[in-house]
Amino acid sequence: MLIIEVLNAREVVRKRVGKLGERLIGKVVDADKQVEKALMQEMEAAFQEFGIEARILSVQGPRIEDAKYLQLPLDIRHEKKVQLKN
Repeated sequence: MLIIEVLNAREVVRKRVGKLGERLIGKVVDADKQVEKALMQEMEAAFQEFGIEARILSVQGPRIEDAKYLQLPLDIRHEKKVQLKN
């Protein structure tokens, strides 16, 4: 199992939407949600290319406190099942 924590979602969205859109981050645009959705799409394409079937979940709630501690209250935002195309 892999756990990926995106640490700079706001900066990634800020670069994509520019100065005008920057004001919307946190009000209209959920930076974490947008970056996770794009990352899931890229992972799906890569997994299919390598023949990997997977279930990818975008969740809200887990927090990595340090290298030895992970809190896991989960609220699933998105789910994507990656299946091989015939």
